[in-house]
Amino acid sequence: MSSFSQSSVSSQNSRGTKKKWFLEEDVTLVACMVDLYNVGIYNANTGFKVDYLNKLERMLEKVLPHAMLKAKYNLESRIRTLKNDWAIIYHMLS
Repeated sequence: MSSFSQSSVSSQNSRGTKKKWFLEEDVTLVACMVDLYNVGIYNANTGFKVDYLNKLERMLEKVLPHAMLKAKYNLESRIRTLKNDWAIIYHMLS
């Protein structure tokens, strides 16, 4: 049985690990996105402009220096997840 657990761990490591988001990180991410929106530099008619993820990464690095969140994979994925979760809650309430 121990050989099974070792083989499953090694196969997970070869595929990469999934980031576990904490409440503090979610709150900080949403707060930084609201700040970006309020500044108005990165606003567009359909959402945010192209370079907003890089700016968001730099903002989060200042607030959460040890989180090591990357724009392309971590932030993009988490924003998509939050949008999907919010859409479900919005439809449940309406």
